[in-house]
Parts: sequence; structure tokens; C-alpha cells
Amino acid sequence: MVVKLTNKRSNTMKQTTNSILMIRPVAFRMNEQTAVNNYYQKVLDGLTPETVNAKAQEEFDTFVNKLRMVGVDVTVVEDTLDPDTPDSIFPNNWISFHENGDVVLYPMFAVNRRAERREDVLDILEDKGFVINEIMDYTIAEEDNVFLEGTGSLLLDRENGKAYCALSPRADEELMIEFCEDFEFTPVIFEAFQTVNNERKLIYHTNVMMCLGDTFAVICADCIDDKKERKMVLDSLRGDDKEVILITEDQVNNFAGNMLEVKGADDRRYLVMSSSAYNSLTKKQVAQLEEHITILHSSLDTIEACGGGSARCMMAEVFLPKAE
Repeated sequence: MVVKLTNKRSNTMKQTTNSILMIRPVAFRMNEQTAVNNYYQKVLDGLTPETVNAKAQEEFDTFVNKLRMVGVDVTVVEDTLDPDTPDSIFPNNWISFHENGDVVLYPMFAVNRRAERREDVLDILEDKGFVINEIMDYTIAEEDNVFLEGTGSLLLDRENGKAYCALSPRADEELMIEFCEDFEFTPVIFEAFQTVNNERKLIYHTNVMMCLGDTFAVICADCIDDKKERKMVLDSLRGDDKEVILITEDQVNNFAGNMLEVKGADDRRYLVMSSSAYNSLTKKQVAQLEEHITILHSSLDTIEACGGGSARCMMAEVFLPKAE
């Protein structure tokens, strides 16, 4: 695979895909290197590492089966024991796939997460008939301690050419703007916070507090403390004719912001989330969402507790073209 660094990119037009990449864990655990600014991670007392991984694998397999049952094309790649990559289950942070055949590699905050980047993943997708034209590699920014963690940091509104980003130690403003220039997205930049021990702390990833669908957006506006920034983000969403469905910080803590819209059989659209997220929603919120889309949820309790991420983090969308 030839790695090329090029300049201009055009943003894609399709917001939702039928194809996703997922990495099946072999040594999943709480990652001590990410816990410094991911306040959703927890230690599960009384469970051995082997038990935690077994539970995570069971949740992963059930989740994949539910996606495949509704016609989502899931490419599952097995993780390897060496190198040690406890967060490999969250591939959307290190790679993204675009409709023009571009692949983007992103700089990662945690040193042990950088080992998740695997060239054989690209080979597996090419073997399935996906076309990769060029690789856009931003990972050299790690040498300057500058990070932008993929579609965890970036919420891409492909149809409207916008990229939403909550700045944090894992989402650098200058690099985010560089990405937007390269791919011709308009940046929508803000800060989002959560309360940790009575202090307001930056949320580590944008996709924890916000989800973009074709015709709707789920967002915790209360996480955006600056009123002007909050208004700017909401105006941007509503200006693109998206129904804004507001969630609370408590629901964010249950990963209700960490959802992804995918296509199943016959182009039917599904909003994928964890059961924890679904159970935190009110009847009104569920009804609002079901006006737009079919909800699909699966239990991810162990993965959420130890990993501090949920359903959306586990799915890397594949927008690559297929070979003729």
C-alpha cells in the first residue's frame, strides 16, 4: 500500500452507509492511558481481565449479529494479542473511509492506541472489493503532541459539507481546520463540558454528546457552556433542516449521544445505540426519533464501563467505492 499525502479533497455527499468495519477484541480492558481524560471509564471490581474480555467479546458478537440480521454489511477484523491494544474495539478514532476512495489516518492521544493502526485492515477491505485510491496521513502530528481522533472528534455532515468538533486534548483546533481545508468541510468548532467531581471538564470526544442523522440531530446542548457557541451549533443544525432532539447530561452519561445512523437491507435506516442509551431516553424522545428512523439497540455494559465508549465508537463507517 503506497502512502501519499495530498492536498485537496472534496467532501462526499452520502451521509449514511450500509458498510461498517468493526474490530473484535482479544485483550479488552480499561485503558489506563486514556482514563486521564475519558471520565466515563470505570474499574469493574471483582472481575479478572479474562472475564472482562470474555464479556466484551460476548457483547461484541451479539451486537454484530443484530446488525447483520437487519442487513448491515459488517466487516469484522480480529484483533491480535501483540501489540497490546486494549481499545482496539473503537476503530473510528484512528481511521475513516471516504466516498472518493480516500482513507484518513489520525493522530492518537494515547501512545498504546497508536498501535491500533494496521495496514492489513486496508488489505481486508480491498479483498472485499472496496477501492482505496489514496491515504491521507495526519499521524506525524503526534510528534508535536497534536491530536485529532477521527470521527470521535469529528462529526461529519457530509451532505451539507460541515464538520462539527468539540475541542479537547484529543481534538486540536488547527489540525481540525487543516482537515476541513483538505476535505472541503466548513468547520463548526465549540467546547463541550461534563461535570466531574463538581468541576466542568472538557468532553473527550464530540460523538459522546452529539449524533448526526440524515434528517435529525441528537445533541446535549447543556454540555456547551458558552451560550453563543450553543446558539451557533443549534442554528447550524436547524439551518440544514434537521430536527434537533435534545438530551440531558445524565443521558450523555448513559451514552445516549453515542449513536450512529446506518443503512440495512433495502436501504432501511437504523439508529444504532446501546441498550443503556435506549433505556435512558424518554418516551417522547423515542417517539421523536421513530418519526425519522428505526431504533436498534444492544447491551454493551462491559464495553461502556471499561472502555468509556459505546456503539458509535465501535463502528467505522466504510464509504469507499466498490470495484466495478
